[in-house]
Amino acid sequence: MKEKLILYMHAGSGNHGCEAIVNSLCRMVREPAVLVSYRAGEDEKYSLKEQCELIQERSFAEHKLAHILYYGYRKLTGDQESFIRYRYGQVFGKEMSPLAISIGGDNYCYDSMLSDLRLTNAAFGRRGTKTVLLGCSIEPELLGRPEIVEDLSRYHMIIAREPITYEALRDAFDRKEQEGASEPSVPGQQRTPQIYCYPDPAFTLRAKKLPLPEGFKEGNTVGINISPMIQEKETRSGITLENYEALLQYIIQNTDMQIALIPHVVWNQNDDRKPIHMLYERFQETGRVIEIEDASCEVLKGYIGRCRMFIGARTHATIAAYSSLVPTLVVGYSVKARGIARDLFGTEENYVVPVQSLQDREDLVNSFRWLLSREREIRNHLEAVMPSYQEKAFLTGKEVDRLWEECSQQQKI
Repeated sequence: MKEKLILYMHAGSGNHGCEAIVNSLCRMVREPAVLVSYRAGEDEKYSLKEQCELIQERSFAEHKLAHILYYGYRKLTGDQESFIRYRYGQVFGKEMSPLAISIGGDNYCYDSMLSDLRLTNAAFGRRGTKTVLLGCSIEPELLGRPEIVEDLSRYHMIIAREPITYEALRDAFDRKEQEGASEPSVPGQQRTPQIYCYPDPAFTLRAKKLPLPEGFKEGNTVGINISPMIQEKETRSGITLENYEALLQYIIQNTDMQIALIPHVVWNQNDDRKPIHMLYERFQETGRVIEIEDASCEVLKGYIGRCRMFIGARTHATIAAYSSLVPTLVVGYSVKARGIARDLFGTEENYVVPVQSLQDREDLVNSFRWLLSREREIRNHLEAVMPSYQEKAFLTGKEVDRLWEECSQQQKI
C-alpha cells in the first residue's frame, strides 16, 4: 500500500453522503486511492468500485478466535491500538502509505466513534503515516474536552467544511498554544495541525440523470427527505412526522407541485425509507406523491437536481440540492447544517429549522412558506455563488495532492 493514498473511517455507501464524499474526493486527487470500508459490499453495489480500490475491514464478529486472542493480548500489554491494527490489517504492512485520510464528515459528532477515531489516528502516526481529517464538522462544545483536542492535534492537516467548525478549531488550538503545548504523544508528529476551511467535496459530485419516474414533473416537484436520525433528536415525541404530514398536506392543497420522497441513507438500523413510506401511504391516494427508490449518490443527485425546491434532513441530500441550484430548507440537528447554510447565505436563520425547535404542527409549513416566497431570490443567489464555491471545494484535492507529494519525498529520504 506504499504507493497508494489510504482512505479510512468510511462506514459504507448505504449512507449516500459517505459515498458522495469518497466519490468526489477520488475524482479530485491525482494519486490512486485505497478505501478501507466497514461495508465494502455496499461500495461495490453503488458508485465507488469505479473510483478506488476497495478493501473490507476485518471484523472480530466474524473471527471469534482472533477476538479472544487480541483481547487477551490487549489485557496483558495495554496495547489498545492492537485492535485497530487488526481491523486495518491489509494496509498496516511492512511498507506503509505516507498519507491516510480520515473521511471526516460528522464522525466526531458521535460519542460512540471517538475512541476508534483516536486509536486509529494514533496507530497510523506511530507507523510514520501522516493523517488528514477531511471534510469535517465538529460541535464547538466538544473542543472544550482536552483529550479531543489532543487527538485532533495528531492530524497533520484538518479541513473543516464550514466556518463554525473552522473557527472553533482555531480557537481551541490557540488556547492550547497559549497554555503551553506539550510534546506530541506519538513521535514525529507536530503539535498543531494545518487547518483549512473548504466546502464539502460532495459539492462537486457529478449528477447522473436517469429517466424520471411517472409523476415526477421536472421543475415543478418538491423533493422531500426525512430521516430516523432527526426523529431521534426531537424534543416532543412524534412532532417531526406531524410537521412533515402538515407540510405535504399544505403543498397538495395550496400548490400544483408534485412531491418526490427521496431517501439518502438506507441502513437497516437507520433507514430513511421507513418514515418515507409512512408519508407515502398517508398521501398515496392524492396522486401527487411518489417514492424514489434507493440508488447511488450520483443518481439521487440527478433526481434532487430536477426538483423545484427541496426540504431535507440528510446533510448530503441538501448538499446535492444546493449544488444543483435548488432552493433548500434544511431540517437539521447539528453544527453541520447551520455551518453550511451560514457559509452559503451568511446566516442559517430561515434556511435551517432545528428539529429540536419543532413544537407546533405548522412550524415546517411556516418555514416552507418563507422559502416559497423567496424562491427566485434564493435560486439567483445560488447561481451567483455556486461556481466559486465549487472551485473552493476543489482546493481540498489540491491540498491532499500537495501533502502527498511532501510526505512521499520525506519517506524516500
